[in-house]
Amino acid sequence: MTIARLFVWLGGGVFVSSLIVCVWWFVVVLGRPAPPAGATAWLWNVLLFSLFAAHHSVFARESVKRWLAAAVPAELIRSVYVWTASLLLIVVCLLWRPIGGELFDVHGAGAVALAVVQLAGIAVIARAVATIDPLELAGIRLSSAATSLQVGGLYRVVRHPLYLGWLMATLGAAHMTGDRLAFALITAAYLFAAVPLEERSLARSFGDDYTRYQREVRWRIVPFIY
Repeated sequence: MTIARLFVWLGGGVFVSSLIVCVWWFVVVLGRPAPPAGATAWLWNVLLFSLFAAHHSVFARESVKRWLAAAVPAELIRSVYVWTASLLLIVVCLLWRPIGGELFDVHGAGAVALAVVQLAGIAVIARAVATIDPLELAGIRLSSAATSLQVGGLYRVVRHPLYLGWLMATLGAAHMTGDRLAFALITAAYLFAAVPLEERSLARSFGDDYTRYQREVRWRIVPFIY
């Protein structure tokens, strides 16, 4: 195995590890009781997550794309992106400052109902990414030049079902601590802010097909709301 392929496969491993760490962190660490913190913790966490979110915008800049194209072999560009995103996600989990507090802890039928919401959110996420090659997503396989616009299934309900699933999974916790709510709200704010930028990129890529799709499917993330 060449050094380049080793770098790519290690990047895929870091990608999977970052997802596991994030899920464990949300379920276990953010669910622990903690005394309420002040505004400083909120500000720190917003800035911390902004660091993770900013890499999307940085990699989307034409000047950065040109620099990467000149400095990094084409087959490694996606892997560099994956490495960066994965490591930054782990940094968010490690450096998060506890918000503390507890909003509610539902039991009985209410807990079951919220568990259903979370499981439905996970199912929506899985369904939304079902058409994506996992090796391509992890940066192991080069992106296909024949990527098509997804307009079927859940994409007939909202234009970004992956984001809808994320909201359901993070906001549907039966035990809602201040930290779980903070993480859910901060990530939700990023998603809502990122959608217009993402859709401009999709419109440039797919032209009239995406414009037509926007007219046919009105809701971006949440049906009847946004």
